[in-house]
Amino acid sequence: MSDAPRKKPRQRRSRETVEVVLEAAAQVFDREGLAATTNRIAERAGVSIGSLYQYFPNKHALLNALAQRHVQTASARLDAVFTELRHETPEFDQTLRSILAVVVDLHHDRPALHRLMHRVAVPRDDQLAVLQEFEDRLAGEVAFHLVRCGRVRDPDDASATARTVVHAVDAHLHRVLPHREVTREAAVGDLVDLVERLLRP
Repeated sequence: MSDAPRKKPRQRRSRETVEVVLEAAAQVFDREGLAATTNRIAERAGVSIGSLYQYFPNKHALLNALAQRHVQTASARLDAVFTELRHETPEFDQTLRSILAVVVDLHHDRPALHRLMHRVAVPRDDQLAVLQEFEDRLAGEVAFHLVRCGRVRDPDDASATARTVVHAVDAHLHRVLPHREVTREAAVGDLVDLVERLLRP
């Protein structure tokens, strides 16, 4: 069975129903993991199972939609901080902390859900290009600031280093932090230390 949504909500009421269902799915997945069922999600959302199935054929479609929504939210928030950093041009330490603070904030709540999205939600073909473009943009911005702040001088080296940083942070966020109970500040500090170790000659 396909994990693609059955139909897109067109009217405001339909869009509101989908948002309620997705929020309920986020709560149930975070609490129950992959043992979550569409029946429990529909019950949590206060809608009939038929209403849920109008839009999502199974729980994997819901998980996929949550992952897609997460990427959209992350893209918007990080684009905003990247614009601000290019305008204000702070030193590298502050640049790094500003980026990582947003990244941690995006993942700090519902860690079990984020771990599940990272390990189980498989992007459809039509989503892969969007995800790749997002990762390329992250790496490009990190490379820009590595060169701007003199941490890496060769642009080619900066690009490769930036991709290493992006994927190392991603792995730490989804495979390490969900297993630890730490404050946002401590999580940012952990990631700053990780990046600094990667950048040492």
